[in-house]
Amino acid sequence: MLQKKNAVLVDGVVLNGPIMDSKAGEKFVEEACKIIMEEVIQKAEDVTEKVCEWRAPETLKMILDLEMRDTGESHQKLLQLCQDVIQYSVKTSHPRFFNQLYAGIDYYSLAARFITEALNPSVYTYEVSPVFLLVEEAVIKKMIEFIGWEEGDGIFNPGGSVSNMYAMNLARYKFCPEIKEKGLSGLPRLVLFTSEECHYSMKKAASFLGIGTENVYFIKTDERGKMIPEELEKQVQRARKEGSAPFLVCATAGTTVLGAFDPLDKIANICEKHGLWLHVDASWGGSALISKKHCKLLHGIHRADSVAWNPHKMLMAGIQCCALLVKDNSGLLKKCYSAQAAYLFQQDKFYDVNYDTGDKSIQCSRRPDAFKFWLMWKALGTTGLEERVNRALALARYLVEEIKKREGFQLLLEPEYANVCFWYIPPSLRKMEEGPEFWQKLHQL
Repeated sequence: MLQKKNAVLVDGVVLNGPIMDSKAGEKFVEEACKIIMEEVIQKAEDVTEKVCEWRAPETLKMILDLEMRDTGESHQKLLQLCQDVIQYSVKTSHPRFFNQLYAGIDYYSLAARFITEALNPSVYTYEVSPVFLLVEEAVIKKMIEFIGWEEGDGIFNPGGSVSNMYAMNLARYKFCPEIKEKGLSGLPRLVLFTSEECHYSMKKAASFLGIGTENVYFIKTDERGKMIPEELEKQVQRARKEGSAPFLVCATAGTTVLGAFDPLDKIANICEKHGLWLHVDASWGGSALISKKHCKLLHGIHRADSVAWNPHKMLMAGIQCCALLVKDNSGLLKKCYSAQAAYLFQQDKFYDVNYDTGDKSIQCSRRPDAFKFWLMWKALGTTGLEERVNRALALARYLVEEIKKREGFQLLLEPEYANVCFWYIPPSLRKMEEGPEFWQKLHQL
C-alpha cells in the first residue's frame, strides 16, 4: 500500500487509506460485463451452441480451481474463471433448454437485475429503499386486481415454497393469534388439507412450522390430477370427529407434473362452510390470470384468502420473482410477522411509516424482486405478457398434435395448461402387452 501523509493508524491498519484500487475494479467490471454480453446474452438464442458442456463433478472441480487462497488471484485469472463458469453452466436462455417451469431470457428483466445488483439495495424501509418499495407496492396492487380482489396486501418472497409457508403460518395465526407469543403448547391438534398432487413445499412447511407432516391430510385427486371436493368434505368431517382442529385448505392452480387446476369454487364453498382459510398455490398457474383466453382456468380464485404467484415462471421475470398476495387489508401480515425492531422501524420518522414494509416479512435484508417484473411489465405492457401466456399454451397444443402423429409416443392426457405428459415407447416394447413387465422396462428406459 502506498504511504499516505497524515495517515490514521489503528492496530496497524491505515483507516484513511484506499480499501481497494477503484480504477482497477471498474476496469474488471467493464471486462466482465463484456464477457457476459458476448458469451451469455449474444449467444442466448444461438441453437448451434450447447445447452450444457457436461463434465463429471470431480472433473469440473479441477477445471474451475475452486480452492480459495491467502492471496488474491490476478484479474486475468479471474476473468478466465468468469469464462469457465459461463462455459460449464447450463444455458437456461438457450432455445433447447427444456425445464418444466422456466426457460428463456427476458432482456428487460435482465437489465433490471443488473441495476439492482449494482445498487445492492435491501427492501425494508422507505429511507433505505424508496424506489423499490414504491415499485413493489404498485406491482402487488396490479396483481391483486388480476386475482379479482378489491383490496389486499402482499409481499415478494424468495421462492413459492416460502410463500406457501408464509400462507400456512398466516392461516394458523388467524386461527389462533396467541400462538405468536405462547407457542405451540396447549394448542389442539391442527390439521390442514391439500391434494395428492400438491407441491412438496406443503409438507416442508408443515414440518418447519411444527404442525407435523402427519397432520397434512392429502386429498384424493381425479384422473386429471384435480382435488376431488367430495373427498375434501369427507376428510374435514373425519378430522373434526377425531377431535382435531382443521384450519387451512391449500388448493393448487397448476400442479407441477400434470398442470392440474383444482376446482376452486367448489373448494371455496367447503372452506366457507367450515370456516377454513383457503390458500391457492398458483406459483405455476397464476400467470394464466393475465390471459383473457385462459384466466378461466383459475375460476373462483377471487374467493381465496391468500395466493402464491411466481412471475419468474411462465412470464419469464427471472429467478427469483415470487409474491404472496393476501385478501386481508387490515394489517394481518404485519401483525403476524412484526417484531417491531425499534432501531429500524421507528414510528416518528419524517414520512409515512406505512411505507416501511419490512416488518411484514420474516426476513430483514430482502431483495427488490418486484423491480424486474415491473420493468418487464412496463416494457411489454399487459398485452405483451398476455401474448407470452397465450403463446406458451399454443405451443403446448402444437406439441400434443405432433405427439399424436408420431409413432412410439403416447400421450397420457389432454393438457389444460402448458404441461404435456407423454411416454416414449421404444420399438422393442411397442407390441408388448401393458403389464408389470412392460411398465418395469419402460420405467428403466
